[in-house]
Amino acid sequence: MAGTAVRGPAPDWTAARSATLHCLLGCTIGEVTGMAIGQGAGWSPVATIALSVALAFVAGIALATVRIARLGLPWRRAVRVAAAAEVVSISVMELVDNLVLAVLPGGLTAGPTTALFWGAMAVALAVAFVVTLPVNALLIARGRGHALVPHAGGHHT
Repeated sequence: MAGTAVRGPAPDWTAARSATLHCLLGCTIGEVTGMAIGQGAGWSPVATIALSVALAFVAGIALATVRIARLGLPWRRAVRVAAAAEVVSISVMELVDNLVLAVLPGGLTAGPTTALFWGAMAVALAVAFVVTLPVNALLIARGRGHALVPHAGGHHT
């Protein structure tokens, strides 16, 4: 019919929320660790961000790998599935998170022993979650991202 748009499957918001929360956990672990190390060592904001992003990928993929391996996949396959499932989600979350930190006064320079550090991280990660959630919903609806992860009992863990 003319003027009728073809629509894909509806997003699974429950699965997207679960995927985004798992991504948030891994990114938080990597971000906080990287920021603490970089700032504690007196590194530049750019070097600190680079370390934080790298550690966010490592932590996020490691957490997903453990979760997937528990479902019965061999470790090597679990790592490949986790990386495929997590890369876009972590990339979006890290991009948004670090952009927010960059625009918050003192967000990139406050040390981890200050309230400013924790407040800035909380705001940045909250904004990153809100932006990443629909990205994960779209990926899952298209059979990508976390849709690649096998699920025990038909639900997302």
